Amino acid sequence: MLRKETFGEVCRFGIVGVLAVAIHYGVYWLLQRWINLNVAYTIGYIVSFIANYYLSAHFTFREQTSARNGAGFAGAHIFNYFLQLGLFNLFLWVGLHRLVAPFAVLAIAVPTNFVIVRFVFKHFSRNHE
Repeated sequence: MLRKETFGEVCRFGIVGVLAVAIHYGVYWLLQRWINLNVAYTIGYIVSFIANYYLSAHFTFREQTSARNGAGFAGAHIFNYFLQLGLFNLFLWVGLHRLVAPFAVLAIAVPTNFVIVRFVFKHFSRNHE
């Protein structure tokens, strides 16, 4: 069973995640017809990352932003970015359509990212210094 606090975090993470995915995919979708798919995917990721950090800190985990958790969040997302980009290219290589591949990536990357980001905010927040 999930503790009440953890359950709330998972629910809020889901809300923030849906918004971050919408931003990422929206930017990707707008750019993918005109520029390299990896560049479009990366630009979408960066725009989504910025919104995701602030929403994750303040809404999901109810922590203040700080250099420490910002660095941890960035580190987690650097790992997540390379995981996503590798999966994205793998799914394109096996024949998934360029508009479907990002969703296949997210099915793997989102649960992985939750565990890493939760660790960052629980262990690198101001309240635990």
